Amino acid sequence: MGSIRVRKQTGKLFLDFKYRNKRCREQTALEDTAKNRKKLQALMDRIEAEITLGIFDYPQYFPNSANAAKFQKEKEEEEKTGALENHEHTPLFKSFAHTWIGEMSIQWRKSHLTTVEGTLKNYLIPEFGEKEVGRITKKEILEFRASLAKVTTRSEKPLSSSRINRIMTPLRMILGEAANRYDFSSPYHGIKSLKVPRTDVEPFDIDEVKLILESVRPDFKNYYTVRFFTGMRTGEIDGLQWQYVDFKRRQILIRQSLVNGELGYTKNDGSFRTIEMSQLVYDALKEQQKATGNMDFVFCTRSGTPLSHNNVTKRVWYPLLAHLGLRKRRPYQTRHTAATLWLAAGENPEWIARQMGHTTTEMLFRIYSRYVPNLTRRDGSAFERLLITQFETPTEETSDEH
Repeated sequence: MGSIRVRKQTGKLFLDFKYRNKRCREQTALEDTAKNRKKLQALMDRIEAEITLGIFDYPQYFPNSANAAKFQKEKEEEEKTGALENHEHTPLFKSFAHTWIGEMSIQWRKSHLTTVEGTLKNYLIPEFGEKEVGRITKKEILEFRASLAKVTTRSEKPLSSSRINRIMTPLRMILGEAANRYDFSSPYHGIKSLKVPRTDVEPFDIDEVKLILESVRPDFKNYYTVRFFTGMRTGEIDGLQWQYVDFKRRQILIRQSLVNGELGYTKNDGSFRTIEMSQLVYDALKEQQKATGNMDFVFCTRSGTPLSHNNVTKRVWYPLLAHLGLRKRRPYQTRHTAATLWLAAGENPEWIARQMGHTTTEMLFRIYSRYVPNLTRRDGSAFERLLITQFETPTEETSDEH
C-alpha cells in the first residue's frame, strides 16, 4: 500500500508506492503539513485505485519523472511483441465482435443495430477482423482513426469528426468488454474522442414561417404547420397515427417514431411525451383529418403508407426553399424554430422542455440561450397570442371549439 513520507534532507513530502511490481518514489515541493499530507493522500488513493483497475497512466501524473519514461517504454515493447499479461490467446476480433453484437442487440433499437452492423462490416472487421482482441495495440487504433480522416463520402467530402467518433465507439466498447472477460488492459484506454464543432442552430423567423406556409403545396401545408409549431422530430411526425391525436384534450401523444421505414419506440424516455396543441395545430390536424382520417397515419401517401422523409425533403422541402430564395436548411430546423418561437413568446422553459421531449431545461438554455427573452408564461398561452397576431384570427367555429 502506498504512503506519504517526508524526505529528511529537505523536509519535503513524497509519494512512495508500487507499480508493476516496482517501488516508485515521486518527490513533491510540498512542506510537511497536515493539509499537504491530506492533499497527497487523496492523490495517493486515486493512483492506487487506478493501478488496481489497470488504468493508471504514469506520465499523466508524473510527466517529468524518469519512471514515466521507463514504464512507457516497457508498455510500448509489450504492445509491440504482444506479450500481454495474464493471457496467452484471445478470440479473433471478428469472432468476439459477432458475439458482442448478439448480446447487445436486445437492448438496441433496430435502426441502431443496423448502424452498428454497418460499422463493423465496412470499417472494423476489414481492419481488425483477423487480429486477436488481446493483441490489438493502442498504436494500431490511433493509426486506424487517422486513416478514417482520409476516407471520403459520396460527395467527395472527408468524414466528419462526429462520424469518425461514431465509427470508433463500437471498437471502444468491444475492446472494453473483451478486456473485462479476458483479463487484459484495454488498449483504447486514454484515447479521447475527436472534438466536434458545435452545429449552429438555424431556425426560421416568424416571417419566413409565414412565407413557407403560404407558398408550400396545399397537400403539405398541414404537415409543415404541425412541424413548425410542435417541435416534433421527423420520425415522430412521420410515424404519428390518428390514435395518438386527442382532439378533446387538444394533445398529441408522442409514443413512437418512424425510422428507416419501421415504427419503433421513441428515442428515449424524455421523448415519450404529450404535446399541447396550439389553435393553428388543432386547425391543421382537423383539416388533415378530412384527407387521411380513415387511414392509420396522419400524414401519409394516397395508399396510406408512411411518408418517405428523403423523398419529401428532396421533392418538396428543398425546392420550396430555393423557390422562395431562403437559405437551404435541413427540415430538422423546424424543430429548432418551434423552440425559438416559444422562447420569443415568453413561455416558461420547463413547459418548452416538456414539449420538446427534454428531461431538463439544460439543453434548452445551452442550444437556444441567445433566443431567451423574459420568461413569464408557463401554459402555452403566450405562444398562442403570438400566432394569433401573426396569422389570421381563428374563426368563430374554432374559437367555440376552444
